[in-house]
Amino acid sequence: MYSKLKIFTGNANVDLAREVSKYAGIPLGDAEIFKFSNDNSFVKINENVRGANTFIIQPTCYPVNDNLMELLIMIDALKRASTKGINCVIPYFAYARSDKKDQPRVPITAKLVADLLTTAGASRVICMDLHSEQIQGFFNIPVDHLSSMPLFTRFFKAHLDLGNAVVVSPDTGGTARARLMSEKLNCDLAIGDKRRVSNDSNAEVLNLIGKVEGKTAILFDDIIDTGGSITKMAKVLIEKGAEKVYAACSHGILSGRAVENLEKSPIEMLYITDSIPLSEEKKKCDKIQQISIAELLAIAIKKIHNEESLSILFR
Repeated sequence: MYSKLKIFTGNANVDLAREVSKYAGIPLGDAEIFKFSNDNSFVKINENVRGANTFIIQPTCYPVNDNLMELLIMIDALKRASTKGINCVIPYFAYARSDKKDQPRVPITAKLVADLLTTAGASRVICMDLHSEQIQGFFNIPVDHLSSMPLFTRFFKAHLDLGNAVVVSPDTGGTARARLMSEKLNCDLAIGDKRRVSNDSNAEVLNLIGKVEGKTAILFDDIIDTGGSITKMAKVLIEKGAEKVYAACSHGILSGRAVENLEKSPIEMLYITDSIPLSEEKKKCDKIQQISIAELLAIAIKKIHNEESLSILFR
């Protein structure tokens, strides 16, 4: 059944790919991937993939452009090796926040990346928790949009006291996401109101909608970058009377002074998935805990290969 299923990985998140391979019971494909001294990337597939259904695990995390280019070259190499299908497993999809023309003379980079992947030869894309769901429509090939929500809800039910909890969206844009989480955990909902003051990561918290006094607050978002917004919101929650504050997100970019911001904040613990690998420095932070998505991806890969429904993964 799986003789024609091949799983390859780029250099973006090798540890995650190994875990996916282990859960799937399928060894990682043999590929040679490196950079020449002139900074050009090189890919060689070292095994027969003719007629195979191939999956490339490659989040486009830091260094974003290098990992994206590596993915495009891998797609081209597999296409020229006569694979039957090229499925790009991109747990973290970079440029997802550039999904609309919200200022004069700016690009829609998420659409550009979708076009690049399609033109290179991708036949399907598997993503997780896109910043905005309409990005699926940027592709003219099938997109399977997975969710980490079931993983987080099971984890919170097992490890947190939810008797007096409230799920908090850091901004109005994440309201639907936080509402779904609050429904699954059967707890209250609160919404932060913030204003982005420039094109960088700076944001100002203006208001809080909902009651948090005496409650355990769970800040829930899709991406945490520098951590500025989420730590400011955590301080507001404590000022409004919350007893404890936890935070969770699908993609922990944690760039710049994110670890420093987190350690100085009232956040008890930040829960993130391993869609993006943690540096050794970040692994030392006692306030960061990763939840693995390897089994989720392994199940999705095998079901897609067998042309089965993925609906069980959203329960």
